[in-house]
Amino acid sequence: MTAPTSSAPRRVAVAGASGRMGRMLIEAIRQSSDCVLSGALDVASNPGVGTDATAFLGHASGVQITSNLRTALANADVLIDFTRPDGTMNHLAACEDLGVQMVIGTTGLTDEQKARLVEGSKKIGIVFAPNMSVGVNVALKLLELAAKAMNDDGYDIEIIEAHHKHKIDAPSGTALKMGEVIAKAQDTQLADRAIYERYGETGARKPGSIGFATVRGGDIVGDHTVLFCSEGERIEIAHKSSSRAGYVRGSLRAVAYLADKKNGMFDMFDVLGLND
Repeated sequence: MTAPTSSAPRRVAVAGASGRMGRMLIEAIRQSSDCVLSGALDVASNPGVGTDATAFLGHASGVQITSNLRTALANADVLIDFTRPDGTMNHLAACEDLGVQMVIGTTGLTDEQKARLVEGSKKIGIVFAPNMSVGVNVALKLLELAAKAMNDDGYDIEIIEAHHKHKIDAPSGTALKMGEVIAKAQDTQLADRAIYERYGETGARKPGSIGFATVRGGDIVGDHTVLFCSEGERIEIAHKSSSRAGYVRGSLRAVAYLADKKNGMFDMFDVLGLND
């Protein structure tokens, strides 16, 4: 891969190019003055393979959707990946070899797979976040502040999330990140506090636990609400997505953020300057 000049648009490849998120990313890249589409990747069984990546927009980009990973990455500076864990791990290995950076919004990764990303970030720059939305990440910062202020057993914490019927992992990566942010702000570990299931005679609520509730149905893009409940009051911090446009905008900001990063693991707090 030949490094671009500082003034050149960033060359971006998109994984899952035929999917809903992939198409929104491709459309945004086409409209951007800072990025150019350099590659489009999808699984071999997808009927879009072999077609022009922007055909759905009524335009010809000259970039064909391919199932060949190295072909898709051949001219790329960065790969945007909102696919599935196994696919993301395969993409990571190729990106390491080719020196291609990654913006990863894949959810459902195991602890071992997340550790593999950290290892990969020693070679390439990676922005990894379960949710690329600017609004969601601002909500995460608000949760951090709230959790520090309400760090006692007087507040019961519940996280409720809703997504479309096709989502395959639960709770959502964003809901889990919310729990992790809260637990960390209170100097604890989510694994020691999380309650993911309730059925039958569960008994009284365990003090200090963080409960999760999951809704799946229709075409819900993504709703997340965190409740801090105490005697006499309830605080709610919520974020609702009506489209995937917020994820797209955050992804392109992450692409720009990596422009001067040779390697390293970053998240959207880094991209948005929320770690200060």
